[in-house]
Amino acid sequence: MDPIILASSSPRRQEILTKMNIPFTVMPSQIDESYPENLAHEKIPEYLAIEKLKVAQKNISKDLESFWILGADTLVLLDDKIYGKPEDQDYASDMMHELQGKTHTVVTGIVLFKGKKHSLSTRTSVNKVTFASMTDEEIDWYMGTGEWHGVAGGYRIQGQASCFIKSIEGTSSSIMGLPIFELYDMLKEQGYTLL
Repeated sequence: MDPIILASSSPRRQEILTKMNIPFTVMPSQIDESYPENLAHEKIPEYLAIEKLKVAQKNISKDLESFWILGADTLVLLDDKIYGKPEDQDYASDMMHELQGKTHTVVTGIVLFKGKKHSLSTRTSVNKVTFASMTDEEIDWYMGTGEWHGVAGGYRIQGQASCFIKSIEGTSSSIMGLPIFELYDMLKEQGYTLL
């Protein structure tokens, strides 16, 4: 199996690739996370994933005949408001106060580039997460776990936040930042086999 270049430093995405037994190298792509104003919110993650992929492409030697690059991005939406990665604990706490007791949308966009053929595949996975009502004390406790660092919406579904998640419509891997079904479908489409 050819190694895949992961244009992300996300430990969750690395964990998913490891579980799938896909060899990979990490090439974090720092980008300006701005996007066209008229872009539909559910298209933003795919757009940003492509921007990350472009940065990784520029950093790869042109001598490489065959390489794969995987980019991904995730955002949280509630009432047409975007919840990105909180800058500090106060902002993360505000997010959790707004999300608790409600159903929000988690959108993950992924893009896969096959260098040899210069072919590109994209997918977007849309999921719904419902939080139970939470007390101020429960939110303070969750903030104390530090899990809010570096994740859209300020929570990790696979961590302590699962205590408060009432229901999920979709897949946990997508909410974690790398939808396995969509990724496998793209790999098959591009001729990359896990078998």
